[in-house]
Amino acid sequence: MGKISEFNQHDHEVIARDYADLKEAARKRCSDPSELDMIQKAFEFANEAHKGVRRRSGEPYILHPIAVAKIVVSNIGLGYKSIIAALLHDVVEDTDYTVDDLRQLFGDKVATLVEGLTKIKTVLDNEDKAQQKSMQAENFKRILLTLNDDVRVVLIKLADRLHNCRTIEFMPEHKRDKILSETMFVFIPLAHRLGLYGVKSEMEDIWLRFKEPEAFNDITAKINRNISDKEKEIDDFIAPIDSALKDAGFKFEIRKRVKTPYSIWNKMNTKGVSFEQIFDLYAVRIIFDPVESKETERDMCYHIFSIITGMYRYKADRVRDWVNSPKNNGYEALHCTLMSRAGIWVEVQIRSRRMNEIAEKGIAAHWSYKKDGFGGDNESEMDKWIVKVKDILVNPDINALDLLDIIHNDLIQSDIFVFTPKGEQKSIEKGATALDFAYSIHSHIGNKAIAAKVNLRLLPLSYVLKTGDQVEIITAETEKPKREWLNFVKTRKAKSMIMDALKSERQESVKIGRKMLSEQLEALGYPSNDKIINRLMESYEIFESKPEELYFRIGVGLIKLTNLQEMLKKSVEKKSSWLHWFKTKEEKKDNDFIISDDGVSQHKYVIASCCNPIPGDSVIGFKASDGTVTVHKRSCETANSLASKFGDKIVVPRWEEAKTQNLSFLVRLSLKGFDRIGIINDITRYISFVMSVNIRRFCLSTEDGVFDGFIDLYVHDMKDLDRLIKKLQKIEGIQSVIRTDL
Repeated sequence: MGKISEFNQHDHEVIARDYADLKEAARKRCSDPSELDMIQKAFEFANEAHKGVRRRSGEPYILHPIAVAKIVVSNIGLGYKSIIAALLHDVVEDTDYTVDDLRQLFGDKVATLVEGLTKIKTVLDNEDKAQQKSMQAENFKRILLTLNDDVRVVLIKLADRLHNCRTIEFMPEHKRDKILSETMFVFIPLAHRLGLYGVKSEMEDIWLRFKEPEAFNDITAKINRNISDKEKEIDDFIAPIDSALKDAGFKFEIRKRVKTPYSIWNKMNTKGVSFEQIFDLYAVRIIFDPVESKETERDMCYHIFSIITGMYRYKADRVRDWVNSPKNNGYEALHCTLMSRAGIWVEVQIRSRRMNEIAEKGIAAHWSYKKDGFGGDNESEMDKWIVKVKDILVNPDINALDLLDIIHNDLIQSDIFVFTPKGEQKSIEKGATALDFAYSIHSHIGNKAIAAKVNLRLLPLSYVLKTGDQVEIITAETEKPKREWLNFVKTRKAKSMIMDALKSERQESVKIGRKMLSEQLEALGYPSNDKIINRLMESYEIFESKPEELYFRIGVGLIKLTNLQEMLKKSVEKKSSWLHWFKTKEEKKDNDFIISDDGVSQHKYVIASCCNPIPGDSVIGFKASDGTVTVHKRSCETANSLASKFGDKIVVPRWEEAKTQNLSFLVRLSLKGFDRIGIINDITRYISFVMSVNIRRFCLSTEDGVFDGFIDLYVHDMKDLDRLIKKLQKIEGIQSVIRTDL
């Protein structure tokens, strides 16, 4: 809550306007006038409770619950009780009213929803508790535990988080980083898993706008220019489709859309391509209403597909059939990518009205249609997932930090389908092995497994399954779980069951691990003292356990020591030659630092090897117990993971340009182009002699006249790097030069 002051006429007008918008949206969802009356009563109650209170932005606080309620009804499609709970969600936390007061006024269900939201808000916002080890991870455990009570609590919380993201520019920078990292690590995958694509996409774009502002602005400008240039060509592409579908008797609408800035940025980074190389920038969505005929919705999708692919050439490897096999969040659609007559690849998404509702509003629409008798067995995948999450949450052997990673990985995973020997279809995590499949059936089968028959071929338990495989597990009563199984199993369930079976051998494993580490350190010339062990525990992200946990993980093979020398060497190098100093700006807070190398203050920093930020990058820092700050790129996956668990460790580093010219930073440039005699000489000459840049590694390969590869080199800052990229792009034959991860 913010400061308290009298509201003026303008404030009252804004409140009335926003509530009128909410009421109009709610009217479409309410089946009875009494429901609207209850919403009115909740608004008046909340408006009075938050009277005179303002947010950080200066606007009346009541505008926040109104906005959350509008997201709940318009973006998620929930009903009047959820709208009321959204309007009241901050009342118990921020005023003297109690849950019992709300129960008497609005009924038990609304009170229960508000109580769940209050518990979440209390643990997320309590700064004192956030200082305790792993409390942030415990907070997220509590959020997900509300799935046990009512999934609507999580959905309203997602709406609350979306509106907080919309107004995040008013937050202090270190808190902004914490909120955005939490959003990327948990809330965005959760929105995706619950089918809320609109909510997910908006949060992703906000994340990018603040984490990588230059990339966001550059991509947005390119999108706008592209849309302006290609608008007529897309309309010309749609016109024949529109005509043909009308002639075929379909009742439908066609919508145009362009990829979001985040989806473009993500594809550029994961695929190593430039903006110009993204061929499915545009999408056309065909949304049809079922007609009374012999055709099912699925048949109608294929019918439309046959019509449009008869008009335009399509890319066979880009067809995605989620009608026949819906995604595990209920998403159904048929996707294909067509070549327009103007030479543009356009993605076409074919959906029924019901499919579109589920795609836009996710789980709420999914359950709504399910109640009305739509859908079959596939639609129970959402319910299966919630049951699985509940099982994970109540497992007493999983600590909060591990649980957060497990849930994150579960949220972002995709599934494949395999078959039992009797032909029963089973879904399992993509990348799972035959042994994972064995444990998915029963712990006894997993513990006694010795091999697998896949498609009638005898294969090892480490075989990675593919969609369509038929799997039979061969067992032996004398077999028992082995430590090396942990090296290749993929699923949490299999790992957990193997670890349970190995628990009796834990002390032996600790002994083995301690000995292995001691011998390796001695061989490398390092002492096996507390300082070294603590550094290794931080490196392996064992933040809340005793050294025995490190030894145990080494002993059972979860941690390999093959890169121990490299890790320790890097660590030592960073603490000697890469150690620079922070000095605190007088006008800034404790968690705001200037990156400098003048040795004035006592705060050391190291550059994170996972993302290798350079001066000019948007960065985030994490302060260790000894005061050392590790600096990551703001968009780094590891940084998002750490910030979502240890928000109280975040600091905000800033580059001091005048000081960084004495330093060199390692970056990787990926190059693609057409091979010709002398091109490598031209590239190296430009880098070494014209730009005076030191090359560390050069790796290019050529096939059929086309080359691709990368160059690792040292630069001073982003300006230095941008100049180099522009120069290289001008060399004859080079098609793209992109900075990629090392």
